[in-house]
Amino acid sequence: MANSPQSKKRARQNEARFQVNKARRSRIRTFLRKVEEAIASGDKEAAAAALKTAQPEMMRGVTKGVFHKNTAARKVSRLSSRVKALG
Repeated sequence: MANSPQSKKRARQNEARFQVNKARRSRIRTFLRKVEEAIASGDKEAAAAALKTAQPEMMRGVTKGVFHKNTAARKVSRLSSRVKALG
């Protein structure tokens, strides 16, 4: 348990950042899920549109420190290749 004033403040800041990052992660996962659903339905136009909106959200997560740059790039790359493969 935090005892000093500095460690108490740190604990409060950590909790606040955790809540913000949790919301960001959830938001990004929602965008990715929409792309997955569009791919599963086989609708190439909807999948491409969903990917186009998901990509900036994913990269924003990188700049905010929620995801690593390579993780985001890998996910976007794999999704885009799956969208491209749709007939």
